[in-house]
Amino acid sequence: MTSKVINLGCRLNAYEGDVVQRLIEEQTHARVVINTCAVTAEAERQGRQIIRKAARENPQAEIVVTGCAAQIDPDAYSAMKEVTRIVGNEEKLKPQTWDPLVGHPRAEVSDIMTVEKTAPHLLGSFGSRTRAFVQVQQGCDHRCTFCVIPFGRGNSRSVPLGDVVVQVRKLVEEGTKEVVLTGVDLTSYGPDLPGQPTLGQMVRRLLAQVPELKRLRLSSIDCIEMDRDLKVLLAEEPRLMPHLHLSLQAGHDLTLKRMKRRHSRAEAVALCEEIRNLRPDVAFGADLIAGFPTEDATMFQGSLDMIEDCGLAYVHVFPYSEREGTPAAKMPPVPKAVRKERAAQLRKAGQRAFGHFLANKVGQPTSILMEAGGIGRSEDFAPCKINAAQGELLTIRPTHVDQGYLIGEAS
Repeated sequence: MTSKVINLGCRLNAYEGDVVQRLIEEQTHARVVINTCAVTAEAERQGRQIIRKAARENPQAEIVVTGCAAQIDPDAYSAMKEVTRIVGNEEKLKPQTWDPLVGHPRAEVSDIMTVEKTAPHLLGSFGSRTRAFVQVQQGCDHRCTFCVIPFGRGNSRSVPLGDVVVQVRKLVEEGTKEVVLTGVDLTSYGPDLPGQPTLGQMVRRLLAQVPELKRLRLSSIDCIEMDRDLKVLLAEEPRLMPHLHLSLQAGHDLTLKRMKRRHSRAEAVALCEEIRNLRPDVAFGADLIAGFPTEDATMFQGSLDMIEDCGLAYVHVFPYSEREGTPAAKMPPVPKAVRKERAAQLRKAGQRAFGHFLANKVGQPTSILMEAGGIGRSEDFAPCKINAAQGELLTIRPTHVDQGYLIGEAS
């Protein structure tokens, strides 16, 4: 059998999974690598299910568990009889980790908090993809009360601009038309580098040094850390896509304070208004947590209202999940049934907002980058169905919406 990587969770995991895939795919040693997520207890539960399924379906393969869940609690995965090896987040990106001729301990998981640099991992092309993720930042220095991810990713560290340029230029040369800059806390980019560049300054220099890149997109950002250079660039640079996914989490100031977030409700709403004035075609997405400890009906309504107040087009909802060792896990909990019901309300409101967003695009000229299977994405990330070749960049005028997709023909 051929080796494969199963990626769970965030875009950064998907990027790192591609690195691992490149490191193992030419080897004859059969492996299934499960790249786990630890953002919620449900994510970990699903990860364990996938590990067991992979072991059943691939009895001759080595079952390797890596990712944030393995980094945070390697002992839990060592106790699973299906698991052959456990590999930490730092180790998984090193070629020697996957050398079948080298003897390896069952668990290779170092202290992630001691890692001071994030090395670039040059991939070349991403197979047949037209979009590629490029990691420019790793780790997080903040300690939100609900989050264990810093313990899986370590402290914040940045990839130097020169290394980013080399990687993006190589991807463009191999056919990639859109690059997504990704990281754990993307807007914290730069303080650890010489000259302390901001994310906006890095993006401006990257676009200047790789003029052949057609599209540049950002992954999730923290609204309180968005620097002035990035805002100006959104207004001035058409190659920087008008789509921002914000880490909002809640819409009530007391909830935000108990989460140890660094923005207020008013600051989040004001940022969306400011960016929309600078770039009228911008579309916003956001993460929202339902049922955070102590959340009452009024606090929840604040989160529900954020969808309209910020003009969100894309809403990613998490029912609150206790994470052992976090401060929030010691706070008075909201009953799980209430969390589930509030999450359903948020998702329903998000679906309505997404429907309105798509409907407003009907009849408007829309630039589309085609991906696989006749699916494309607009500049503001709206999904489209059109009969066109993968990798083609074209303009359509959508005629209608069908099951969450814009439908149209090339104009």
